[in-house]
Amino acid sequence: MSQTRGKYDFCIGLVLAMSSSIFIGGSFILKKKGLLRLARKGSMRAGQGGHAYLKEWLWWAGLLSMGAGEVANFAAYAFAPATLVTPLGALSVLVSAILSSFFLNEKLNLHGKIGCLLSILGSTVMVIHAPQEEEVETLDEMSHKLGDPGFVVFATLVVIVSLILICVVGPRHGQTNILVYITICSVIGALSVSCVKGLGIAIKELFAGKPVLKHPLSWILLLSLTVCVSTQINYLNRALDIFNTSIVTPIYYVIFTTSVLTCSAILFKEWQHMAADDIIGTFSGFLTIIVGIFLLHAFKDVNFTLANLPLSLRKDDRAANGTLLSTYDSFNDDEESSACLGEMQSTESVSARRNGSLSAF
Repeated sequence: MSQTRGKYDFCIGLVLAMSSSIFIGGSFILKKKGLLRLARKGSMRAGQGGHAYLKEWLWWAGLLSMGAGEVANFAAYAFAPATLVTPLGALSVLVSAILSSFFLNEKLNLHGKIGCLLSILGSTVMVIHAPQEEEVETLDEMSHKLGDPGFVVFATLVVIVSLILICVVGPRHGQTNILVYITICSVIGALSVSCVKGLGIAIKELFAGKPVLKHPLSWILLLSLTVCVSTQINYLNRALDIFNTSIVTPIYYVIFTTSVLTCSAILFKEWQHMAADDIIGTFSGFLTIIVGIFLLHAFKDVNFTLANLPLSLRKDDRAANGTLLSTYDSFNDDEESSACLGEMQSTESVSARRNGSLSAF
């Protein structure tokens, strides 16, 4: 019975995680469409300090879509393992890229299309090989998990590393090194996901009629989540303000997801009873998603399509026959240069004669 219940919860969490990606990815398109409509009307743009978007229904639709996506993502952690939910967040980038090519006329180049396919493939592999976490259904069980010595050591290290980066490394190197602010967001994000997981369990107990609000862990988790999310937003905005978004996004996804996977493995012992092929499959799916996100972001400004491929192949063929080509090219160059030299000399001779100059003779 418990195994059937576990599969049922897993399917619910999977559907919620994928719905979250669709809602969040679509929210960017709706917001962008609303802002473009305001720009065509001549209203002051948001980047210039204008707030006319508050009267645009498309912008509000995007905001509501993002809210629905975040709620679905929050609920997914209560049913499915974080090892599955967190990597699937990359699908929101995929959804946004595909929808923008249809509704915003933003062309998706060949690298982007390959990146989308790789992201879908990696997500499918991760779903197939996703680990099953230990059953945690009450706040008392969650409290016991949070008191585990392994997690206490991990959380202490995260706090110490974060404080060192914030107080010592950040003021000195944060403006020049992209990894500083992103690392702060990512390692603290591992704790925020644990808080979300605990609050999801609390909400499930609340709907079951249990006195959750009297349990001190509920308020501790809520306060910790507020602090963690505020810190993440602050330093992620700093990174986006200083560095290129196409670089920040994939790096943040990789470090954040790695931190969450590590934290989830320590807290919920997800990897303890996994077979070797499932472990390899999970890591392979994760790495495939990383490559897909990298291709989607790093080369989005490169104008490369299938139509350019024959030209590139012709250049490669020329390079493969470099020795022969260089011989003929040098021979042709010598002939062309000697012909040009002869023409120049004859031209100078004619002009000199016309000007009555004896130097031509």
